[in-house]
Amino acid sequence: MNLQSGRTGTEQVKSMQALEVQKAGVSQVYQALKGLVDKLTQFYDRLFAEHREEIAKLSVEIARKILMQKVEEGDYEIESIVKEALKNAPTRQDVVVHLNPEDLVQYQKLQQDAGGGALAGIKFVSDPDIGRAECLLESPKGIIKSLIDEHLERIAKALNKAE
Repeated sequence: MNLQSGRTGTEQVKSMQALEVQKAGVSQVYQALKGLVDKLTQFYDRLFAEHREEIAKLSVEIARKILMQKVEEGDYEIESIVKEALKNAPTRQDVVVHLNPEDLVQYQKLQQDAGGGALAGIKFVSDPDIGRAECLLESPKGIIKSLIDEHLERIAKALNKAE
């Protein structure tokens, strides 16, 4: 008998065996959990891949509803929209900007308040075929459209291509 521990050699061996059995059990549980995590990750990746198009469509539709609400409330800056479209124009000479009649009135008011502004020299026309918060630029080198639906379409294509 071992006097230091108060246990016999047989008890120590049994204790060590029990410890090994527990270690093996914990290892099995760990491996099972690891396998479940791997399966869940694969399921998530597959689910996302299968529904990527629907997720993209839903995202764009949410953006559309938010934008339409902002447009309806008049919560946008037509001058910024025009300036952004002008960045894509090949030239600023002989440019005609088509705006929704309501936006044109708002733009002209802003120009009067600002004393001309950075867009002086560009011709603006009222066009009922242009939606609010949108514009169309005509130049001798082509037409630039800044239309909400086209912007949303580009976003949808980008989302569908994203991995």
